[in-house]
Amino acid sequence: MEKLKYILFLFGVMLEVGVSIDMPLSVNGIFPSLAVTASSTPTRSECGIGALMPWNENLYLVTYLSTPGGGNGTGLYVIDPDMKMHTLHIHNSVYANRMIHPQSQQVIIGPYAIDGKGAVRIFTSLLKVRIGGMAEHIDDPENMVYMLGMDGPLWECNVHNMSCTQLFDLVKELGIPKGQQPHFKAAHTMDGVLWVCSNTLNEADFLQQAHGGRLAEWRGQKKNSSWIVLEKTEFVEVTGRHNFGRLVLALGQDSASVILKVRDLGNPGTPSYNTSWQTYRLPKASHAYDHFWQTEWPRIREVETERYLMDAFGMFYELSPLGWAGSLWGVKPVSQHLRMIPDFTSWRGFLVLGGNQVSSIFDNNLVTGQSQSGLWFGKTDDLWNFGKPKGWGGPWRDSNITNNVPSDPYLMTGFDHKTVHFRIHSKSKKEYKDSSVVIEIDFTGTAGHLGEPWNIYKEIALDITSEGAYAFHVFPEGFSAHWVRFKFRTSCVDCLGTVTLHYT
Repeated sequence: MEKLKYILFLFGVMLEVGVSIDMPLSVNGIFPSLAVTASSTPTRSECGIGALMPWNENLYLVTYLSTPGGGNGTGLYVIDPDMKMHTLHIHNSVYANRMIHPQSQQVIIGPYAIDGKGAVRIFTSLLKVRIGGMAEHIDDPENMVYMLGMDGPLWECNVHNMSCTQLFDLVKELGIPKGQQPHFKAAHTMDGVLWVCSNTLNEADFLQQAHGGRLAEWRGQKKNSSWIVLEKTEFVEVTGRHNFGRLVLALGQDSASVILKVRDLGNPGTPSYNTSWQTYRLPKASHAYDHFWQTEWPRIREVETERYLMDAFGMFYELSPLGWAGSLWGVKPVSQHLRMIPDFTSWRGFLVLGGNQVSSIFDNNLVTGQSQSGLWFGKTDDLWNFGKPKGWGGPWRDSNITNNVPSDPYLMTGFDHKTVHFRIHSKSKKEYKDSSVVIEIDFTGTAGHLGEPWNIYKEIALDITSEGAYAFHVFPEGFSAHWVRFKFRTSCVDCLGTVTLHYT
C-alpha cells in the first residue's frame, strides 16, 4: 500500500510540473495505434502482417495483399522502443519472408534489405511478386540468398547490387498437377540442401483426386542436382537451427492430421544417429485451416533462447530444437486459439503475435469493412491462458493398410480426455473375419527411435457389419503416454483403414 501511495504521489508531481506522459493506449496486450490497414477505396483486399523481425532496437513488419496489385495501402513499417509506428515504404504486393543475412549484416524482410543503421534498400524486381519464403544460398552464401515465390518461381538474389535471377519454375520441377494452384510458403537451407514447401490443399486432396502440396529438396547448381519430392501434401513450414544436433523441422497436414517431419543431421563431422526423416502426427485444433487459402503461415520460431514455439493449425506447441539420436523429444501442446497468426516473434521482452483480423478480399464479403490487422503484445507464458488444448485426428483416414504394419506415432500427451475410433472397409466388399486393432504406446518420448520397445496397451476386436468393421475405445481419465500408434490385424488385403482420436 505504501509503495502504491508513493507511485501515485510521483504521478501527481509529474502532472503538476507539466511532465508529458505520452503512453499509447493498450487493451489486453493490443495497441490500437499499432494496427495496420489497407485502403478502403478504390480496391479492397487483405492486409495481413506477413513477417516480423526485431532489428536495430526496433520491430520491423511487412503487410500483404491477396495478390499483387489487388488492393492498396500495404507496406513496410517500423515500431520504435517508444511504441510509435512509422511507415517506411508503401507497396501493393504479398510478402511473408524474413531472414538475417549475417555476412552482409542485413535483415531481409519482404523485398527490403535493412542494414545495421536502419538504411533500407529494395529488390525492385520483386516489388510486384508474391514472396513466400527465403533461405541461405548453397553455393555463394556470402553474396546471395534464395527468394521463393508463392506461385513457384525460385530466384537467387545478390544482397549487394540487389539484382535477382530466376532459377526455376517449381511448378514444373516438382510436377504440380495442372489445375492445382501452387502456394509456396517457406524455405530452409542446411548442409548444402535447400528445402521448399507448398501448402496446396483443397477438395481434390480430400477426395484423393489430385495433390498439389509439396515438400521437396535440392542440392544446388554446383552439384547439378535435380529436385526430389519428399511429400505430396500440404506443407507450410521448414526450418531449423545450425547447431544443437541440427534438426530440420517440416510442418504440414493431410486429411487425417497435422504432420511434423524431423530430420536429424547430427553435429558437423559426427555421423548422426539417423539421417532419414522421421514422421510424427499431431491433432488438428480446427478444420477452419484445412483449405490452403485459410492456412496462412503457421510458423516455428525460437521465442525464448533455445526453445521453440510452433503454431500449427490453431494450436501452439512447445518444441525443443535439440534431437536425441534421431528423435524429437518434448513435443507438448500449450493452447488452442482462433487468431490468424501469419508470424510471431520476441521483442523487448514481449512475445508479439502478428494478425490478419479483417480481409475484405475483392468484396467477397460485403460486411467486413476496411481490411486491418493488429499486433498482440504479451509474454510467452500468457499462451497458457488461451484455449485449453483440444483436437482430433489420427494416423490414417481411408488409408491403404497392411496387416500388422504400424502407423506413424501420434501425439498423446497434454490432453485430458481421449477417445479413439477404428474402422476398416474393403474396396472390393470381400469378407474379413477376426479383424482387430492393436494399440501401442510410448511413454518415454522416443517414439521407438532409440530401440526402446513400444508397449502393447490393448488389442480390440472389430465388430463386423455389412459396411465394414468398427470399434471404439475410451481411455481412462488421466491416462496418458507421449506417443501412441496402431496396427490392424486383418485378413483383408485391399482394405482402407481409419483411426481417429478425439481429445477434449
